[in-house]
Amino acid sequence: MDQNVLFTEEKRAERTMENLRSNRMEAFYVKTSAEAVELVKNLIPEGSVCRVGGSRTLHETGIISLLENGNYDYRDSHVVPAEEVETARLEAFFADYFLASANAITEDGEIYNVDGAGTRVAPIIFGPKNVILVAGTNKIVSDIAAAEDRLRNLAAPANAKRLGCKTPCAETGTCMNCKSPARICCSYTLLGYQRIPNRIKVIIIGEHLGY
Repeated sequence: MDQNVLFTEEKRAERTMENLRSNRMEAFYVKTSAEAVELVKNLIPEGSVCRVGGSRTLHETGIISLLENGNYDYRDSHVVPAEEVETARLEAFFADYFLASANAITEDGEIYNVDGAGTRVAPIIFGPKNVILVAGTNKIVSDIAAAEDRLRNLAAPANAKRLGCKTPCAETGTCMNCKSPARICCSYTLLGYQRIPNRIKVIIIGEHLGY
């Protein structure tokens, strides 16, 4: 990344982290995915029960590989046999650590997400003792309106295309507010000021990752 662009994105991340902390979320900044993997390794004690929500960012950074190969009680509901999916999804609520990404993080320190079945956003809100959200600087936006725009015109269509969903956005590249059975934008959540300090930990990486 151009160093001047990197400078502006790092400053934006600093403002965002300050406001995340004022909303009682723990915030970290690292320059690279490799540093993010090391940070996650330091944050999660060996033997911890770890579960994840669907996330390209976790795969691209190498964090999924860390969980798969490290000394953790880890199971991914996206890759278990069909008859075990429901049980694996419910296990997320009892995890020591639940890891996912965010669709957008506002400079005001709020986290905007949308989900299809709710299996990602529900454990972020309630259940696991700790939640770690990992996002590149490309996920930082100015406000909620920008977060919604990012979702409608990038995150949702890109994910629908990746997953092979039979939705209009997978064809048009923009949200059509469809009523398709395959719709992945069903439950919208906004995380603001938290009752439990530092339960949610946000790692911002100085790279462009995921959707």
